[in-house]
Amino acid sequence: MSWEYSEKTKQLFMDAVHGKAGTHLGEIENPDGVGEHGSIACGDSMRFTFRVKRHPTDPTQDIISEAKYLTFGCTSAIASSEALCSIIEMGEYTPVNALKIQNSDIVEYLQGLPEQKIHCSVMGAEALEAAVFNWAQRRGVDLKSLGIDLHDQETEEGRIVCKCFSITEPYLKRKIRELNLHSIPQITNAIKAGGGCSSCHHVPGGLQDILDQVWAGETAAAEHPELVQISPREVKEDAEFSPYQFAKKVEKVVDEYVRPSLRMDGGDVEIFDIKGTIIYCKLKGACSNCKGASQTLKMMVERVLKDQVDERIRVIEV
Repeated sequence: MSWEYSEKTKQLFMDAVHGKAGTHLGEIENPDGVGEHGSIACGDSMRFTFRVKRHPTDPTQDIISEAKYLTFGCTSAIASSEALCSIIEMGEYTPVNALKIQNSDIVEYLQGLPEQKIHCSVMGAEALEAAVFNWAQRRGVDLKSLGIDLHDQETEEGRIVCKCFSITEPYLKRKIRELNLHSIPQITNAIKAGGGCSSCHHVPGGLQDILDQVWAGETAAAEHPELVQISPREVKEDAEFSPYQFAKKVEKVVDEYVRPSLRMDGGDVEIFDIKGTIIYCKLKGACSNCKGASQTLKMMVERVLKDQVDERIRVIEV
C-alpha cells in the first residue's frame, strides 16, 4: 500500500529535501534553544534548534526569529518538521507561547496526515518542548513559576513499558491523556509504542493495563522489574574488517536500525549486492511506491549505515 498524503505534505517534503529557499532543513549554529526527540534505533528522530531576538530586560518576551530541524524519518516526519518551523516563524512566537502549538496544529497545517502517521506530528511538538526547556535554562527563566511543567526527567526515571521504542510509563500516561487515546492501535499510531514486537500489549503493566488505569482511575499496577530497557548495541568499530565482516555489519545495522522504521510504514528494504563500500539495495512494500523513495534511501538508509558502519558507504538504488 502507499500512503495518501495531501499535496501540501508532498510539496513541503520535496522542497525540503531539495533545499529550496525558505525551507528549514538544517541546524542553527550557536542556537538559543536545542531539543531532541526519538532515536535512530527506534525509527524517527528529530533535532530542533531555534534562535531568538532577545528582549533587553525580560527573557520571557524573547521572539523566535529562526527555526531549523534535522529529522531522520519518512515523508510525513520531514513535512511535519517543516510545518512546525513555518508555524513558529510566521506566528512570531515567544518560546513560552510556542508551547501552545499542538500536534493537531501541525496536522491541520499539512491538510491532514494518515492516521498511522500521526506520531510524526507528535515528534515535532515534543522536540519543541525540549528546545524551550533548554532555552529557559540558558536564559534563567523559571518555567514552573509560569505554571509550565515540561516533564524533563520522565524518560530517565520512568519504568520502560515498550522496550522496542524505549517508551516509559509516565510518558505513556501523559500522552494518553493529552491525545485522548483509548485503544492500543491509537497509541501506536500516535507515539509508536507497541508497534514493534507487540509483546507489551497485554502483559501485566502493559499498554492495556495503562489504558485501563488512565481512563478507569484504577490504582497503579505493581512494578515489573523484568521490564528493563534493552539499549541497542554499538556496532561501529574503529578497526578494519574483512568483506565478509563488513557485509555482516551492514546486515546487522539494517535489521536493527532501518527495517523497524520502514516496517512501521508498511515497507522494507532488500540488499542486492555489496561491492567495497557501495551498497546496492531497493525499497519494498509501501516505501517502493513513495515519491520520496530515493530520498529515503539517501537520508535514511545511507545516513544510518555511514554513522554506524563506515562513513565511506554509498547506497545505490537498483
